[in-house]
Amino acid sequence: MEYETVIGLETHVQLKTKSKMFCGCVNLFGSEPNTNVCPVCLGMPGVLPVPNERAMQLTALAGYLLNCEVPGFAKFDRKNYFYPDASKDYQITQFDFPSTTTGHVDFEFGGGIERVRITRAHIEEDVGKSNHFAQHSGVDFNRAGVPLLEIVSEPDLRSADMAYEYLNTLKEILIYGGISDCDMEKGMVRCDVNISVRPVGAEKLGVKVEIKNMNTFSGMRRAINYEVPRQIETLESGGTLVQETRRWDDIAGITESMRTKEQAHDYRYFPEPDIMPLKPDEAWLTEVRSHIVELPLARKHRFVSDYCIPAQDADVFVGNVPLGGFFEKAVEGAKNTKAIANWVINNLQARLIETGTTVDELKFEPAAIRELVGIIDAGTISSKGGQEVFAELFENGGSPVVIVESKGLAQVSESGELVKWCQEAIDSNPGPADDFRNGKENAINFLKGQVMKASRGKANPQVVGETLAKLLKG
Repeated sequence: MEYETVIGLETHVQLKTKSKMFCGCVNLFGSEPNTNVCPVCLGMPGVLPVPNERAMQLTALAGYLLNCEVPGFAKFDRKNYFYPDASKDYQITQFDFPSTTTGHVDFEFGGGIERVRITRAHIEEDVGKSNHFAQHSGVDFNRAGVPLLEIVSEPDLRSADMAYEYLNTLKEILIYGGISDCDMEKGMVRCDVNISVRPVGAEKLGVKVEIKNMNTFSGMRRAINYEVPRQIETLESGGTLVQETRRWDDIAGITESMRTKEQAHDYRYFPEPDIMPLKPDEAWLTEVRSHIVELPLARKHRFVSDYCIPAQDADVFVGNVPLGGFFEKAVEGAKNTKAIANWVINNLQARLIETGTTVDELKFEPAAIRELVGIIDAGTISSKGGQEVFAELFENGGSPVVIVESKGLAQVSESGELVKWCQEAIDSNPGPADDFRNGKENAINFLKGQVMKASRGKANPQVVGETLAKLLKG
């Protein structure tokens, strides 16, 4: 029997705020354990949580970027469970009335555009981090109370690779929108993977298995590629799958059962009594909408369409927003946009990486690249001369035209001097000259090299070739 894989993801993303969700503790990674804590985020008796407005704004903005609806009513709830990393014995989250609902994410996959529906993107607080040592365990509560956006997808994913591309697109969107830095090494993005299999053509979903707390996208992909065959093998051997939570052992490359899967009623959800429901007004929502940015996929399509550059070049500018912004300013009013893209990607980007410089620290304006391409296209300087001009431009700034004049880099195209160099090359190298006359057209390249050497690179290569051919043919 042939089976179909069905995958849904619950992605947890730490929001880019200065303080925690319900208190004034700093939201900062890397501090000494249990130093960014207070009675509120530790859940001491008698404390009252106060929602972080910036976190609520980022949640609504994320909803708009994910094509979600932002309802006029939302509320917080208590999710009750006992884990060592939850000092309150409950988590403040959103259950039946989340801050955003029913959206979708479009992304490139398999040569086309795929769409994954978003069930909801709701706000909650993160929990502490458990640390296990040889003889004991400890909990660092610095992370407890950090604003966390949980993005729940519909079961629209059909493979590990598809899930991987969806997550990368989601990460790009959140970084673009300033929602989160999505730094994987700092644990800012984690996901739970819900996997089931069913016979091809069946409508009913199979038994769902959840793999918890995947903290790398590559690990998530490997876990799916292990879990799907495991489920199929179990079914084909006459076994029964149970709804459960499993963990991924990255070293062993296997999933292991942790516990049977909890249902919603197991958490005894009830409305958070200490926080009023959220009722955003139109003025507040209008302010949030003013921060909506162009999404990566739309940006890529616009770059390809408006600037006539290849998709791979557009991918570079999508992945590096400051560089893309520089390119857009450089091509204003330009004709040869592809050449400008080449200079920005192959030369400027390489120098930025090599020197550790940012676009904002450049000593020249984007228009200088447009000017450089213009004088190369006009034949004023050669491509090799362009490299020398660019090096000077990067080091000291200025104008390419002025640099060419000051360094004497302009190509020689006047017939008098070129004819002299060409005739000398022919006279000094009768062998290649005769080869060309006898039909070996490639022999002219040696003569061109001699002319370029004699002119110290200043001769216009195209004019040199034309002049040599004319002289050789008599």
